[in-house]
Amino acid sequence: MLPYARFLLPAACALLLASCGGAPKKAGRPKTQSKSSAGRSGNAAAGDHALIAAAERQSSGKARAVLEQARKMTLFERVIVKGGCWDYLDLVFTRAGVPRNSRQTVHKGSLKGGPYADSSQIRPGDWLYYVNHDYRGNEHSGLFVGWVDEARRQGLVLSYAGENRREPARYKVYDLRSVYTIIRAP
Repeated sequence: MLPYARFLLPAACALLLASCGGAPKKAGRPKTQSKSSAGRSGNAAAGDHALIAAAERQSSGKARAVLEQARKMTLFERVIVKGGCWDYLDLVFTRAGVPRNSRQTVHKGSLKGGPYADSSQIRPGDWLYYVNHDYRGNEHSGLFVGWVDEARRQGLVLSYAGENRREPARYKVYDLRSVYTIIRAP
């Protein structure tokens, strides 16, 4: 074992357990760093690629631009943003031509009390705030791509952990029973 490995493993575990959490920020520009991986598919599984492509094909206008920009930043540029999930998605929407003052809140509830959105309200390209049931019930936000199993409320989401992990965003299946806010490109 390398002499420093016993110190790195606990530090790495602590970073992995950190949550995105936190309230949305209202001002300031996130700092970015791009990791080039042109031609690499990054973190999405083969089945996810089909769902990502279908979401883009079936969307139009600004929603399509958001989905395309998210895919580009995630899978090809591997952008790292200083901050958390809010900062990353704010940058995705901004780069896709959707400034803060044009985003529409189409459902508004609260973390603990809801009301939670019905699955029929959620569209590809929506910015969702939801209870992360897989991570101690903390709040999280992500970009909705599509339903993996709508009946069980399992959806593919572009998720950014942030918290100084220095990892790009990733596509991951989340339990979306408790979506309390939906923000949409006009």
